Amino acid sequence: MGNIATVNKTRIACTALAIAALLIVAGCSGQPLSTREKGTFVGGGLGAATGAIIGAAVGAPGAGAAIGGALGAGSGFLIGNEMQNQEVQQQQTQSQIQQQQQQIQQQQREIEQLKQQNETE
Repeated sequence: MGNIATVNKTRIACTALAIAALLIVAGCSGQPLSTREKGTFVGGGLGAATGAIIGAAVGAPGAGAAIGGALGAGSGFLIGNEMQNQEVQQQQTQSQIQQQQQQIQQQQREIEQLKQQNETE
């Protein structure tokens, strides 16, 4: 009887993981995943797998997978969010640098034009 219960719990855990994976994939818009989404996805998957392993050791793989998945997704979201915020900041900084370089080039052209005007006078 114990083997049947273990098999049922394992099936429940696998089914829960499969449903969670399908929901995550279905929620994607077809565009590349953002860093935040990747962090959430990876964290949730690793957390669910770890939780299922730990839960199986105490006889509750489904509950372990659910708890681990939720904690992992939350942690992955926080890490992915921070990484994405840093990427956005770097892009903004790079954009500002490019604008400043364009301004410098424009000013250099204007200086050259003024030099040429002074030479011809």
